[in-house]
Amino acid sequence: MPRYDAGRLADLASRIKKDDPRFARALASGRPARPREYRRSGAWSVLAVSTVVLLAGVVVEHGLLIAVALVFMGVAAQLLDPTRSRGGR
Repeated sequence: MPRYDAGRLADLASRIKKDDPRFARALASGRPARPREYRRSGAWSVLAVSTVVLLAGVVVEHGLLIAVALVFMGVAAQLLDPTRSRGGR
């Protein structure tokens, strides 16, 4: 491998380690984990809870519960968006 390629690979490895240490550790151990931008378990949880709150608001006919649930559904949809920016990184 030419010397300049090895330098670029080392630079790439250090940037990955700095950006997502969990992914870098898993990759080094041979069992890669999902990169941070593909981990969305928290967003799914917010969506599930907000759906339950929305249904509860509809059942008890409480406008504030419905409004809160819709706001949190919007937040969850934003978190699930695959094209969103990575928070200024």
